[in-house]
Amino acid sequence: MTFAPTRRQFGTALATVGMATAMPARFAFAQSEIKLKYGTAFPADHPGTLRIKEAAEAIRKDTGGKVDLQVYPTSQLGSEPDMISQTRAGAIDIMSTAGTNLQTLVPTAGINGVAFAFKDYDAVWAAMDGDLGLYVRSALAKVNLYAYDKCLDNGYRNITSASKAIVTPADLKGFKIRVPGIPLWISMFKALGASPTAIPFGELYSSLQTKVVDGQENPLALIQSAKLYEVQKFCSLTAHTWDGHFIFGNAKKLQALPKEVQESLSKNLNAAALKQREDIARLNADAQAQLAKLGVAFNKPDPAPFRELLKSAGFYTEWKAKYGDEVWAKLEKYSGKLV
Repeated sequence: MTFAPTRRQFGTALATVGMATAMPARFAFAQSEIKLKYGTAFPADHPGTLRIKEAAEAIRKDTGGKVDLQVYPTSQLGSEPDMISQTRAGAIDIMSTAGTNLQTLVPTAGINGVAFAFKDYDAVWAAMDGDLGLYVRSALAKVNLYAYDKCLDNGYRNITSASKAIVTPADLKGFKIRVPGIPLWISMFKALGASPTAIPFGELYSSLQTKVVDGQENPLALIQSAKLYEVQKFCSLTAHTWDGHFIFGNAKKLQALPKEVQESLSKNLNAAALKQREDIARLNADAQAQLAKLGVAFNKPDPAPFRELLKSAGFYTEWKAKYGDEVWAKLEKYSGKLV
């Protein structure tokens, strides 16, 4: 017996077939959503986090909701060395950190931290957006790390003290100063006659409070946010070194993404970095004004005597030998002759 569907049954059948063919397409789209992890040590309210979150929204919009860049601030995904390892392994897709933290992998990555290399921000960005930055990014690519063109600003570092202003290199003689455990910066302060001590940032406030060290050095915004003004009354705007955060990811994973996704990531992450640089410039001006209101005395030393002492102590010669002539020449293109 042959079944002949009525017109109504036939219409219902067509509707059912239509639903069956439409549903897999919807599910396929949902399944094709690309989730990417972005890790940073910057606090949640730092411009280095906020601007990346803005970029994540722009990327989502660009890709029609296909890409979800999930941002994890405040070292939620681990310490910076941990995150670097995870990024190389592919567990984290993208992160930001200072070039000095990448030196164990790529020795030249921290060359921007050489003392008194950049006289101002014009020199910094000319170097980092120019040949010096390109050289470091190319070196990172050799260890499967793709770095985006524009890096974030982590600021010039300045010296604070509980007892005196640092005006000349003589003021640093025997001065117990906390520094991060970075050989380049420990070497710098030793050459300047100070007594550098590597102390984790989490222990810095108490170390200053209990006089384990006389002073420390950090960007102004961090001096303010960590409330170091409560235990430090002098801030010398030495601007002895500048550091930034490269934005980079696992090269193989990023290169495997669809071309339009790669383009959206590059466009929006680079734009975020440029906006963040402007944010930091405003924050630094605000931080100095606020710190002054809180009783911190500021002075601006002449950098020339410090640079000359480092030169005569062999600091620049030593680090030129460690970094190599090729990249050192690229540094001096922007810093002027150091050796």
